[in-house]
Amino acid sequence: MVPSDLVVDLSRWQFAATALYHFLFVPLTLGLSFILAAMETVYVTTGRKIYKEMAQFWGKLFAINFALGVATGLTMEFEFGTNWSTYSYYVGDVFGAPLAVEGLMAFFMESTFVGMMLLGWHRLSRVQHLTVTWLVALGSNLSALWILVANGFMQDPQGATFNPFTQRLELTSFVHLLFNPDAQAKFVHTSLAGYVTAAIFVVGISAWYLGKGRHVELARRSLRMAALFGVLSSVGVITLGDALGFIDGGRQPTKLAAMEGLWETEQAPASFNAIAFPSQDEQRNLYSIKIPYLLSILVKHDLSTPIVGIKQLEQEAAQRIKNGIPALTALEAIQQNPDNKQALATFDAHKQDLGYAFLLKRYAPDVAKATPAQIEKAAKDTIPEVWILFWSFRLMVAAGFAMLIFLVFATLYSLKTDCRRTGFLKIAPWFIPVPFFACEMGWVTAEVGRQPWTVYEQLPTWISASTHSASYMIFSLTGFVLLYTSFIVVEMYLMTKFVRKGPDEPGSQAGGSLAGQPVFAHPLLAPNRD
Repeated sequence: MVPSDLVVDLSRWQFAATALYHFLFVPLTLGLSFILAAMETVYVTTGRKIYKEMAQFWGKLFAINFALGVATGLTMEFEFGTNWSTYSYYVGDVFGAPLAVEGLMAFFMESTFVGMMLLGWHRLSRVQHLTVTWLVALGSNLSALWILVANGFMQDPQGATFNPFTQRLELTSFVHLLFNPDAQAKFVHTSLAGYVTAAIFVVGISAWYLGKGRHVELARRSLRMAALFGVLSSVGVITLGDALGFIDGGRQPTKLAAMEGLWETEQAPASFNAIAFPSQDEQRNLYSIKIPYLLSILVKHDLSTPIVGIKQLEQEAAQRIKNGIPALTALEAIQQNPDNKQALATFDAHKQDLGYAFLLKRYAPDVAKATPAQIEKAAKDTIPEVWILFWSFRLMVAAGFAMLIFLVFATLYSLKTDCRRTGFLKIAPWFIPVPFFACEMGWVTAEVGRQPWTVYEQLPTWISASTHSASYMIFSLTGFVLLYTSFIVVEMYLMTKFVRKGPDEPGSQAGGSLAGQPVFAHPLLAPNRD
C-alpha cells in the first residue's frame, strides 16, 4: 500500500514548514556562538571589561534563539518515523548514523556547555569560561556538520549499497558518507551563511543603539567586530556557493538545468539567463534576458563544455526507466525466491537504474507492461519545478551580493572615529531579515532541486511517505504551523524586549552573584569579578 498523492503533498508541506521555521533559528546560533567566542577572547587577553559586557549582552540573545531552535528542531527527527516511514526503513541504516552522532556528540555537548556559559560567569575562571564558550561554538557547528552529512547523502548517496534481500540501502563506508563532497561543501557554505546572518544581526542592533545614542561604546565595538567578521564570511559564502553549484551541476544535472531555466542543450560558451519566466508546460522560457558566456564560466569553469538541457535530460531519464524495469521485476522475483540466481544476475546488471523504475511504478503498477506514455510521464517527473528553482536561486544570490555590499559599508562606517547619525544607521536595522530570507531561499533551492527524489536516483518521494489519512495530515500540519508561528512570536517578543532594555549597566549583578566565590592568585585563573 502506498500513500495517496494528497498525503504525499501534505507530508512534504509539513516537513518543509517545520524545516523552514527551524532554520530561522539555526543560522543565528551558528554565527552568534563564534562572535561571542571572539568577544570573550578579546576580553580575556586584554582584560577590558567592555568586551565582557558585550559577550554577556549578546549571549542573552543567543540563549533565547538557542532555546527556541532546540524546540523547533527536535520534532523534525521524529517526523522521519511518523510521516516518512518507507524512507526511514529504506535508508535508516545509513541516515541514522550521522543523526545518532549529532545527538550524542554534538547536541548534548552544545546544550551542556550553553548552560555553563550562561551561568558560569562568576563560577568559572576567565580561561575556563572562555574554553566553555568556544566549546559551545564548536558544538553548534558540529551539530550542523552531522545534519548536513545526512542531507548530503540524500543529495548524493555515497557510502551505501542496496541489498536486494533486505530491500534497504545499507551503510558500507562511513568515511565515504562523511567526506561526501556535497556534504562537505554544503556544511561550509551553510556555516558561513550562519556567520553572515549573525554579523548582520549584530550590526543592525548596534546601529540602532548608535542611532539612539545608547550604549555607544558597546555598540561601536560590536558593530566593528561583526562587520569585519561578516565581510570575510560573505566572501566565503559566495566562493563556497560557487563550489557547491559546481558539485551539484555535475551530480544533479536536472537541478542545474532547472536553476538556469535551460530547456535545450547549450553548446559552449553558454549564455546565462539573468531573468526569465519559465513555462514547464510549454518547456520554454516565455521571456528571458541573457548574459553571453557567463553560464559556462559559472557552472563548468571553462568555455568548451556543453551544458545539457531539460529536454535531453528527460530523454535520458526515459532510457534509464526502461533499463530499470528488469531490475524491479528481478527484485520482485528475489522477494518471492531469494535463491533465484537468474533474477539476482539480472538485478545486478540493471540495479543502477532501479530508482527510475520506482518512478514508473507510480503510473504502471506492473512495470513490465508499462506503455510509452506512462514512461514519458515518469520521465517528466524527473524535472523539478523550474520556476520555483529558477527564482529561489536568483533571490538567494542577489541577497548574498547585497549582504556583501552592506557589510563592506558597515566596515567602512565602523572605522570612523566619529559615529554621528547617518543614513547607514537608519538602514542597518531594516537589513536584519535579509540573511534569514537568503538562507530560506538556499534551502528551497537545495530541496526542491532534489525532487522527485528523497534519496537522489534511489528512492522517489511519492513512495517514501507514510500511509496516513489526509485529514490526519491536515490536522498535524495546521497544528505545527500554529505552534511554530507562536515560537516565532515568542522569539520576536523576547528579542525585542532585551534589545530595548539593552546591556546591564556596569556594576550590576548580571550573570550571578560574587558572594562566597574563592580568590585565585593568578589573574587569568580568577573568577570573573569585574
